[in-house]
Amino acid sequence: MRITLKLIVSLIVVVVFVAVVSAWFNVQQEKAKLYEEVLSRSSLLAESFKESVRNNLAAKNYNNVQRLADKFQSQKQLEGVAIYDAAGNRIVSSSALTPVLAIHKEAIDALLKDGQDKAGIYAMAEKKMFLYPLSVALEGGGAARIILFTNVSYIDYDLFKIWKRTLIRLLAQMILISLVTLLTIRWNLVDPVIQMAEWMKNLRIGDAHGHAPPIKGDIFAPITKEATTLATNLQAARRSAQNEARLRQKGESLWTPERLKEHIKIKMYGRPLFVVSNREPYMHIKEGKDIRTIIPAGGLVTALDPILRAAGGTWVAHGSGEADFEVTDDCNRIKVPPEEPAYTLRRVPLSKEQEDGYYYGFSNEGIWPLCHIAHVRPIFRKEDWRHYYEVNSKFAETVLEEIADVKEPCVLIQDYHFTLLPGMIKAARPDARVAVFWHIPWPNPETFGICPWQKELVMGLLGADLIGFQTQFYCNNFLDTVDRTIESRIDWEHFSVQKEGHETMVKPFPISVDFQQPEKESKALAAKPELKAILKEMGLKAEYLGVGVDRIDYTKGMLERVKAVERFLEKYPAYQGKFSFIQLGAPSRTHIPQYHRFLAELHAEVDRINWKFKAKDWKAIVFLEKHHDHKEITKFYKIADVCLVTSLHDGMNLVAKEFVAARDDNSGVLILSRFAGASREMQDALIVNPYDIEQMADAIYYSLTMPKAETTERMTRMRQDLHENNIYKWAANLTEELMRLRMDDFKLTGV
Repeated sequence: MRITLKLIVSLIVVVVFVAVVSAWFNVQQEKAKLYEEVLSRSSLLAESFKESVRNNLAAKNYNNVQRLADKFQSQKQLEGVAIYDAAGNRIVSSSALTPVLAIHKEAIDALLKDGQDKAGIYAMAEKKMFLYPLSVALEGGGAARIILFTNVSYIDYDLFKIWKRTLIRLLAQMILISLVTLLTIRWNLVDPVIQMAEWMKNLRIGDAHGHAPPIKGDIFAPITKEATTLATNLQAARRSAQNEARLRQKGESLWTPERLKEHIKIKMYGRPLFVVSNREPYMHIKEGKDIRTIIPAGGLVTALDPILRAAGGTWVAHGSGEADFEVTDDCNRIKVPPEEPAYTLRRVPLSKEQEDGYYYGFSNEGIWPLCHIAHVRPIFRKEDWRHYYEVNSKFAETVLEEIADVKEPCVLIQDYHFTLLPGMIKAARPDARVAVFWHIPWPNPETFGICPWQKELVMGLLGADLIGFQTQFYCNNFLDTVDRTIESRIDWEHFSVQKEGHETMVKPFPISVDFQQPEKESKALAAKPELKAILKEMGLKAEYLGVGVDRIDYTKGMLERVKAVERFLEKYPAYQGKFSFIQLGAPSRTHIPQYHRFLAELHAEVDRINWKFKAKDWKAIVFLEKHHDHKEITKFYKIADVCLVTSLHDGMNLVAKEFVAARDDNSGVLILSRFAGASREMQDALIVNPYDIEQMADAIYYSLTMPKAETTERMTRMRQDLHENNIYKWAANLTEELMRLRMDDFKLTGV
């Protein structure tokens, strides 16, 4: 209440000051106006009286003058008139005025003595008089002076009324201000502060519902934002601590962002981590006149952003957003994430020709189908290879700029876009510790031998000190490819390649996700979303729901998936009108003709199936073709009875792990392709062959009819494994292995 009282008093003081000053100015203006009116009226009356008595004065007919003077005093506020000769002797005066003149003779004599017609105010007979003198020239050379006496006491009364009205109004304002201020402070400040304090108390004791404080209003928006971030971090830290304690009881230890940060600090001796990828973790796009930050879809961003948040450092990536370079500094750098900057994003600009040749051409029309073996013919063009080499060189220059002042820098290169980059960096900086993580599959030597530049690609990769793959199978394929392609010594016992004095370790590092992130977003929803409510927003009704989340790509098995849904509804017709499948598809690589054709075929297949099972208020398949943020995806993860991951060939597939991480209720069933790397870890999923439509249809049926106890048991085991083998453990293993390696010389040859 003390601050409330201070605020009210302060407001009242300000209002009183403004009101008094304003009233004073009004009074002064009104006073000047009234006196101006008195002066003007007195002047007119004096002139009129002068003309009436001039002749009588000249003829010394004073009886007529007296009669006129008595008559004249009947004018409004006019007390009377007096006439004096040139010597100052009173000739005539209004009868009522005569006693007053005798009493105030000295003041009148002083006025007459002055000899000038100057009006003035005098106190006479307990009244305030305005005396207006006027000289009269008489015929024959004589002169007289007329003085009008006007009662102006009413002016003070009028001014008093103004002050009175002001004070009454001021009193009312003070009361109103006090009440309004009191209520405003109570509703907009006191109550929210009390709510904030209660929420912070609950947060402290671990009883807070959701991450955002229950207060609204623009004034608390910055506080709410920071409090939400603080709550999220605190609750995440508390969960990590709880899990850490639980696992320590079992003799195990959980990897958290904090632990990773300390681990990297110790292992890397405080040096920053440098990550290189084609895709950037944050993209800036234009929305009208505004610039919005979005997170691109894909497992790479999902996996690596938490690592850089924990470890700090620099992420070098292609700036592909239309507004990317409008928000960077002169060196194309920007701090990210926007809400809580933790590391630097260095963007590399590429020309349209370079992007077309390096990314859409060589990388995604050549290497991508080559490695995925998805029955799509790889296309290799010499011009695309030239652009691929140019872009790798450009990224090498950028990375070398970033690591210029760092002793023995640690560089982590991502994926198939930069097969030449390890060799380029190592040739310029032999002291650099360079690792490559290959996210996609590595095919057998016969398949990889299709590439006209296989030797150059292999030599570029062998510039790294460490090459990581998703599975041991892909490691074996790579070593077989090296053995078939170049002269080198392969140590199959330790899985390394020695070439011209340089040793490259090849090991599996199954990538994972930040277990806490989907869980946090899941908890941020406060309660499990209702299936009926979400479907109602889309104008649909269903009792069971399946979900798929993918980039729109021919390797993801999306066509096979919708056909499996069709077969399931044919085979088990009782689920028609009850089961809907929602496919979230993020547009990808739309410049490539194969992707255009695939998307058109997918749309046609979805339309065909929906027409086949056409019904009111129900669709068999809902295809949502757009970029979805993590919160939207989490919402669908939580309400789905089954998640379908049916990749035809996949290095890992993090959608499967994100789905499991989001299911904090330990329910839901994961149907997982045997050709996805995740199937080697997530044995409690229903493992299927995506080419076997019948098997997938039966898997959907089994997922919906599975006993609840079995569902819970399967999901609990997968969540436990995922919790312990999270992205931070992956990063720790990778960096620890890299820092353990002996550095030696590397000669860039054959590229």
